Amino acid sequence: MKVEIWSDVVCPWCYIGKRHFELALAQFEARDQVEVVWRSFELDPAHPHDAGGSLPEALAAKYGSTVEQAQAMIDGMSERAARVGLRYDLGEAVPANTLDAHRLIHLAASHGLQDAAEERLFTAYMAEGADVGDRDTLVRLAGEIGLDAGEAAARLESGAFTDAVRADEREAGELGISGVPFFVIDRAYGISGAQPPEQILAGLRHAHEQSWAPAAAAGREDAA
Repeated sequence: MKVEIWSDVVCPWCYIGKRHFELALAQFEARDQVEVVWRSFELDPAHPHDAGGSLPEALAAKYGSTVEQAQAMIDGMSERAARVGLRYDLGEAVPANTLDAHRLIHLAASHGLQDAAEERLFTAYMAEGADVGDRDTLVRLAGEIGLDAGEAAARLESGAFTDAVRADEREAGELGISGVPFFVIDRAYGISGAQPPEQILAGLRHAHEQSWAPAAAAGREDAA
């Protein structure tokens, strides 16, 4: 069974969704048969590099609210994250263009470190005030998860994996994905949003039962 997860590393709901998925997977009877693949999705692909400003200011401008209202929304999100053991400090978050971060995640995937890259980038953005659009920062984070820093720097400079990011985003469009997180199971079942673990678990079980049903039916026919 393959589970593909479209997300962005600056999406607070996506990190919560990751934890919910992990909690569901831990209870899934066939978890050893699950392959997890992270797919790229940019919430704001037009966000300029080195734009500056704070997250409350950026949200206020995006939604036409006051900075105080945006901060209240951030505080509510931080409370939701704390319920699954995540610490958010979004008041210090640096709004960023995430193309290079997604490219780094694809590099990590080629070394079997994709989940580690997702986790480290989420934490860096949500809790540490790190600029995940800055290449020097990305190289540092790459080294922390076991990637070769020199290779990471060279790949980021070369533009490597940009096509892979764009391919993920095209597929999202083809599948009708307009928001993240979005979980796709065996390209047959979709779960939108950071649903509770029990709902994700139900989706995993349903997909597993459906995938086994045709094989079981064929076995009965062969026996007959």
